[in-house]
Amino acid sequence: MTALAEGVAGAGSVAPETPVRSGRRGSGAWRYAVLAVLGLYFLVPIAASVWFTIRERDGVSLGTYAEIPGAEGFAEAFTRSLAIAGLTVAIALLLMVPTVVLVNLRLPRLRTTVELLTLMPLVLPPIALVVGVRSVLAWAPDYFFGTPLAEAFFALQEPALPWILVFVYVILALPFVYRALDAGVRGADLRTLTEAARNLGASWPRVLVSVVLPALRTSVLNASFLTLALVLGEYTIAAILGFETFPTWIVRISGSQPQLSVAVSVLSLVVTWVLLLMISALDRRRGTKESS
Repeated sequence: MTALAEGVAGAGSVAPETPVRSGRRGSGAWRYAVLAVLGLYFLVPIAASVWFTIRERDGVSLGTYAEIPGAEGFAEAFTRSLAIAGLTVAIALLLMVPTVVLVNLRLPRLRTTVELLTLMPLVLPPIALVVGVRSVLAWAPDYFFGTPLAEAFFALQEPALPWILVFVYVILALPFVYRALDAGVRGADLRTLTEAARNLGASWPRVLVSVVLPALRTSVLNASFLTLALVLGEYTIAAILGFETFPTWIVRISGSQPQLSVAVSVLSLVVTWVLLLMISALDRRRGTKESS
């Protein structure tokens, strides 16, 4: 009986083997197959575009890419788009960073209201927005002729730097900026950091610059990247309002210089990938430092 009891006790202390589910043995192959199909779906058109830009009668040449900096209108259009993108990023961050911090720390009851307001650009079709803006720009200068308001409307439509595009792009970027910043605020302990800074005598502007922005560095970079991609890739609004930006310039030269237009598109895609990889590397590096 003693031996039997010891045997039973010993058997109970041994952990049972984990059952193997035969249904998941081939799941790894399916994952690789899906990834391969998706990779081909994205890489084949890009490879075809690159081949179209470097193919010549005598062989292969990179002359098309060398012609990009000196192409007619490229410098003006690209510089204008970069200026619009920079102003859009700055205004969107100035609006949303204090708003997100205030809602999360002081006014949590307004979270739903702010989320609904930032979702409005996704609900309202951009074509409806730009048609309304164009109608206002058409009648407002005549209606307010001779007043400072009319001069303001003319200044908004300055071809060198159309501020009206900046304001419209800020509205379109609000959903992406808010989601990126809100995710960063929820992942960081801002309440403790801000309370500590306030107890040390820092003002709210100093807290935003010295505490909030470093804590939300990755989220700010993500929001800036999304806004930059939106501005550099938006064509419809700029075309309807009659301004030449980087996308509209690409479409304009596509008829007379198709290789050049495709080369510029490929180059912009590569630059976008490089920026995305830099943001990912920065986020990974920051996570490694925090864990160590």
